[in-house]
Amino acid sequence: MTITLPRPFSAQKEFLTATSRYVAYGGSRGGGKSFAVREKAILLALRYPGIRILLLRRTYPEVYENHIKTLVPQTARIAAYRDSDKSLTFQNGSRIKFGYCACDGDLTQYQGVEYDVIFLDEATQFTERQFRFLSASVRGVNSFPKRFYLTCNPGGVGHGWVKRLFIDRIYRPGEDPADYAFIRAGVRDNLPLLSADPAYLAALETLPPDLRAAWLDGNWDVLAGQYFPEFSLRTHVCEPFSPPPEWKRYRAIDYGLDMLAVVWAAADGRGALWVYRELCRPGLIVSVAAEEIARLSAGERIERTFAPPDLWSRQKDSGRSMADLFFENGVPLSRTSAERIQGWMQLKEMLAERDFPDGTRGPSLTVFSTCRELIRCLPQLMRDEKDPCDAALTPHEITHICDALRYLCADPPPKSREKRPVSWEEEHRRKVIGRCRRRERRL
Repeated sequence: MTITLPRPFSAQKEFLTATSRYVAYGGSRGGGKSFAVREKAILLALRYPGIRILLLRRTYPEVYENHIKTLVPQTARIAAYRDSDKSLTFQNGSRIKFGYCACDGDLTQYQGVEYDVIFLDEATQFTERQFRFLSASVRGVNSFPKRFYLTCNPGGVGHGWVKRLFIDRIYRPGEDPADYAFIRAGVRDNLPLLSADPAYLAALETLPPDLRAAWLDGNWDVLAGQYFPEFSLRTHVCEPFSPPPEWKRYRAIDYGLDMLAVVWAAADGRGALWVYRELCRPGLIVSVAAEEIARLSAGERIERTFAPPDLWSRQKDSGRSMADLFFENGVPLSRTSAERIQGWMQLKEMLAERDFPDGTRGPSLTVFSTCRELIRCLPQLMRDEKDPCDAALTPHEITHICDALRYLCADPPPKSREKRPVSWEEEHRRKVIGRCRRRERRL
């Protein structure tokens, strides 16, 4: 029994022949990602009898519309689809399982299950935690290739980790750069699509600038749905310097056992803040967290340390709050507003450029280049899908340091009182008023 597959174009051919452990394919919308996934899955199933393949989208309706509806009739002569377990079994014993992962709770259905190959379609819709959890399922003692294929476009909750691994190629300990390959594909490469629907390219060209850059040009430096599109490395990041001693210094924290996030900032007296230090560390109990904050602040006079109201909640067993524990360990806290939208709006105001009384112009918030986590996470913060006025609550690995910055900016930074020249007439008037008031008090 034979099957005839459509002819792929150049980028798709590169994807079909790639042999890296992690292969990402994408760029602009209309780059033929779904086609490439289906072709590769079929070829693997036919080449390696008995191979186990998992094909995932974020929700089941998505995987059904994009893959099952096409694959089932396409492979009808060589494979049988069983709806009870959402699988396609080939005559040679190979099997494609169709799955979904809308939230972390859905990961449990893949725990302990082994696959030779996993396809993560629209990978930027998944968090890095979900990606890492699923990648642990690519294993087995057989001789089949062990691969993880991803398709992706800029934007989405997973934009940051996909960009880090496949575009920027910035790797952490334990990540081998040789394992990761990115194949760029654009809508202009997809001649069959443009021939069948010439208006599709025109539709992408008429999008707003940020969407056009992401969806048409495949620009990974622009995020569609980004909460802080105004944040710019050129405008809001500076090289470190020693803040003058007369500048007042502040801290803000977002604490949880999963992550301690702290930012330090100095107020220059004009109403502008300079974030000069950060701390992001998971797994610290309060006493250790406070010790580390105090150690990094040694020799500095910190005016206030802002924290959200939930740290003042009393524990049922001890009757004490997290704020009490921080105080007992040398870090007194000041309660600040936890109002999310109001805080984000204040942060947006501080990112906007303005004219200062001393004749200078710039933003009210600047970050030292050494604060790498804040610089990495703030641009990745996305709008909440249900409330576009708010920022998304996920992925959690980027929200903690952003929340700490929000607490810092909940109240505008203090301004120094500026002395203005006083005319002799004004000075004379003040003296006369002063003499009159002293005479009245004597009477």
